[in-house]
Amino acid sequence: MKYAEEVMRQLPKGAFLTTKKGEKINTMAIGWGTLGIIWSRPIFTVAVRYSRHTYDLLKGATEFTVSIPLKENEQVKKALAFSGTRSGREVNKFKECNITPEPGQKVDVPIVGECELHYECKIVYRQAMEPAVVDDVIMDRFYQGNNDYHVIYYGE
Repeated sequence: MKYAEEVMRQLPKGAFLTTKKGEKINTMAIGWGTLGIIWSRPIFTVAVRYSRHTYDLLKGATEFTVSIPLKENEQVKKALAFSGTRSGREVNKFKECNITPEPGQKVDVPIVGECELHYECKIVYRQAMEPAVVDDVIMDRFYQGNNDYHVIYYGE
């Protein structure tokens, strides 16, 4: 929890969620997530839509990483923009953006080497959204006209 303030400041600007299935590695840009304590454990939650390639990789996964840039870096900024608009089904974002997948220390999923802060997470719970119980304002703002809901992943 040492870096919670930096996470809150940077996450809306963008971070990388990285997944791995077999030898296939993908990263995507995220702007949503939470850092907190659940079940007496430090937990990072991320929300991934069903349509994302990352969702396909996370279906059977047990781990993910979140890499958060803390310094202004034009290359990282461009990589976040690219990663938020292109699918890993079609391109290798690490190669296209010239960012470095470095080995994690605790998990088998890489981190983004150009970022200063990394969370290496083991998935302890996953929960599909239940649209019927989501606040109407949230539904209207983020899901109007589509059924592309999120699955929430809890990583320790």
